[in-house]
Formats: sequence, structure tokens, C-alpha cells
Amino acid sequence: MASDQTTLENVTELAKESKCAWLDILKPDEEVRQFLLDLGIDELAVEDCFGDAANTVQGFDNHNLIVVKARDADNRLDTEPIVILEIENLLITVRHTKIPAVSSFAARFKRADEGELELGTDYLLYEILDAIADDWVPILNEYSDELDELEYRVFDPSKKYDNLLESLHELKKHLREASKSIESLQSALLKMLKPGERMVSKQAMRLFVDLQQMTTTLVKRASNYSAGATSTRDTYLSHVNLKLAESNAQLTEVMTTLTIIGAIMLPLTLIAGIFGMNVEAFEAGKGFLDLWQIIGLMGAFCLIMLIYFWRRGWLARLRNR
Repeated sequence: MASDQTTLENVTELAKESKCAWLDILKPDEEVRQFLLDLGIDELAVEDCFGDAANTVQGFDNHNLIVVKARDADNRLDTEPIVILEIENLLITVRHTKIPAVSSFAARFKRADEGELELGTDYLLYEILDAIADDWVPILNEYSDELDELEYRVFDPSKKYDNLLESLHELKKHLREASKSIESLQSALLKMLKPGERMVSKQAMRLFVDLQQMTTTLVKRASNYSAGATSTRDTYLSHVNLKLAESNAQLTEVMTTLTIIGAIMLPLTLIAGIFGMNVEAFEAGKGFLDLWQIIGLMGAFCLIMLIYFWRRGWLARLRNR
């Protein structure tokens, strides 16, 4: 049953008249809460519909609860939980925001043939989970192309590119968000296909096995892209550190040259300073010992400074090195 005019009052009757039905609830309210309780949905499952539900798969007496994350239509970077309730021949999805995969699933449901609908809600459950997985395929393709471009820029010596590090961090953030949704799908499918769970009919088992293999591939892709982004970031930082080391080496060479020149000039400056002092202006310098008195005064000043440095511990630090 695919209809955009379904209401809570007639959904149960319409579901009984069809092989399988789907009810999509956007931004549930108290009326929806009471409706779900009247259907016999467990209270804990109902609470998951109204809060930030964690990823889970639970089987109850007359219904199943699956909570996974899907891409939010408002922001590609964001993922939001979608609650899926499977009860008899009715599949209910509860969400608090627009999710592109739900629109894709609605189009698939309208195109479904009789043979597919014979599988009942198992077919609907497979299609909604498959739509969520398929929604990430083109996104991961874009991330792959973006990673290739960033790798090329990192290893391109002919041009300097801006914001490379920021772009790599942004890509890793996007990949982490994609992994949240894809890994939640993989975990849900592993739980559903676990022997003894009996959450999937034998007729639909093949579909879910194929979907589980697909999600495993998507998880590996996201993980590989994330590792590639990390490796590219580390390579970029290595290049930056190498350039910084080369710059420091050049600066050290310049400072060494200046130090050598300074070491040569210091004794000459000292000699010129001593013998160029105009001591006669202070009525000194006429006696033989006047020059040595001035040198002694300079030596005393140097000694006082050395004692001060020693008491502050600066000379001990140099000795420890």
C-alpha cells in the first residue's frame, strides 16, 4: 500500500486490506504515542520513537524494533536516527527530520511488483535499509574523488595550495559521520541474521544477506578513505616539518656566520675601547697606574655580573647541558 493520504484513524483498516503496508511518521506527537501503544508496541520501543534513540535491534512478542542512523537531508554531514517498527503486515518508520532515503524508499515501494510484495514487511524492511545504504554510495564516491584531489595537491611541488590541512580534517569528519550510519546498518543486519533470532523469513533471507555484504563493503570503503585521509595528512605535515627544518637550517647557518664575525670583532672592539678611552676628560690618565685602575674596575664589574648569574642558576644550567 503506497498512499500519501493515510491517517492514523484508517491506517489499521488499510493495512489489513493489503499484503503489506507502510506508515511514515514525521515528528511524532502524543497522538502518535497513544496510537503506537494501542497497536501493542512495547513502551520502551515507543520511548525510542520520541528520544535520541541508540542503534538497536530488538524482537518483541508481536513486533520488531530496529533503530539505525541515516543521512539528514538538511546537512550532509549530519546523521539522524530512524526508528523502524515491524508489526504483522505493517511497517512503521518514525523520524524527526527529513531523510533522503525515506523518499527513495517511497518511490521503490510504489514500483514494487506482486512478487516482491508477497514477501510482506520483510521486503519493506529490506528496501528501507537498502535505501539508507544506497544513499551513501554517491557520497562515498565524492569523498573518494576529494581524497584523490587532496593527495595530488599534497604531492604537487609546482604550486602552493591553501587550506590543505583544514580540507583533510573536514574530509575525515565527513567520513566519521558516514561511518556512524553505515556501521549501524551493518550491526543491525548482523543481529537480524544471527541464527536463532528469526527476524527474517527464509524467503527474504537472500536479500538481507546481499545487503549485509553491501554494508560490509561500504564500511571497508569508509575505513580505507579515512585511513587514506590520515596518511595524506601525515604526509602533508611531514612536508611542512621538512620545509621548516630547511628554513631553520638556513637560519642557523646565517647565525653561525654572524657569530663567527662577532667573535672576530669582539677582541678588536675591546682593544680599541680600552686604548681609545678619553680618561683625561675626568682628570685621570696622567699616571702610570690610572689605566690599570680602569681595567680593574671593568674586571670587578664583570666579576659582579658573573656572581649574579651564578646565584640565579644560569651558569649551572649551561654546565648541565
